[in-house]
Amino acid sequence: MGRQIILFLSFVMLSTQVVAQEVDSTKQSAYYEEFPELLTTRLYTSRKYTSLRVSDGHTRLFEPNSTLNLGVGATYNNFTLNLALGFGFMNPGRQDVRTTYLDLQAHLYPDNWIIDLFGQFYTGYRVDGGTLTNQMGEDENFLAPDLRLRKIGANVQRLLNGKNLSLNAAFHQSAWQKKSAGSFLAGFEMYGGRVIQRGEEDLMFEDIPILTGRPFISYFQLGPNVGYAGTLVFFKHFFFTGVASVNYNFGYTSFENNNQSDLNWGFNYNYFLRGFVGYNSARWSINTNYVHNNIGLLDIGDTSLRIMTGNYRVNFIYRFQPGKKLKPYLEYANPKILLGK
Repeated sequence: MGRQIILFLSFVMLSTQVVAQEVDSTKQSAYYEEFPELLTTRLYTSRKYTSLRVSDGHTRLFEPNSTLNLGVGATYNNFTLNLALGFGFMNPGRQDVRTTYLDLQAHLYPDNWIIDLFGQFYTGYRVDGGTLTNQMGEDENFLAPDLRLRKIGANVQRLLNGKNLSLNAAFHQSAWQKKSAGSFLAGFEMYGGRVIQRGEEDLMFEDIPILTGRPFISYFQLGPNVGYAGTLVFFKHFFFTGVASVNYNFGYTSFENNNQSDLNWGFNYNYFLRGFVGYNSARWSINTNYVHNNIGLLDIGDTSLRIMTGNYRVNFIYRFQPGKKLKPYLEYANPKILLGK
């Protein structure tokens, strides 16, 4: 029972986003409409992940056995709270590896800014057996229940001409983008973390030497990025929003395994992709979105590693005017009150 309570709290924490920003409710735009005084409610499904791709002539993709979650949430005065849980009936195929994880992702969109925060703590991975037929036998997954991946990072970007573009309309659905708009963006990002095998059994990939034994990999990187964000609106209600950026960074990757060690300093690249598509109106919206953050570690010998963090979501949105009894309680979610202003 105690473990179930801990897992429940972990799932709640990993699916909770709190976003506060000061909003000028009198602002008008011919391109989008905001709804700070309406309660934006949502029912959604989501799946978060942080995967590891290792390439050395062969490519191995270590994927977590994360859950498909069902959640509810609400936005008021641009304060967003989402709660989700991975129910058993939605996740029937988790027998081989039970990934334990705390996945903290915050994607914030204040006016003219994009802010992303990551805290990824995963234990338990598997490699699809379909990629290992020459090594292990058809459809037999390779299991790494003690492989741990840790990643902490931040991405901050400024929209250079974003006065007519609302990314909150795409991601949090607290606005309605009525006309197409776009903007170049530029910013800065940094990441750090570890990949560790600490179980009783060694990882055994003879075709990739760094995965034979008990590897300990640590990394850190930082650098600038550039990109573009835009929304295409069709018939006023249907929309497609895309955001893409590329980062050039400087940092290090440290490797230890079987009394071998290597420290490599240098430059590398990352990229960040987001896609949003759906229907939006003043009262309701249905949409799906995908966020994919892909960072590259410096090579270890002839081996390259990339860490991929993402989130799939499908949202069902309904907005309404809160009643007189509910509204006083919702005013506590006013960013000005939370910030003491």
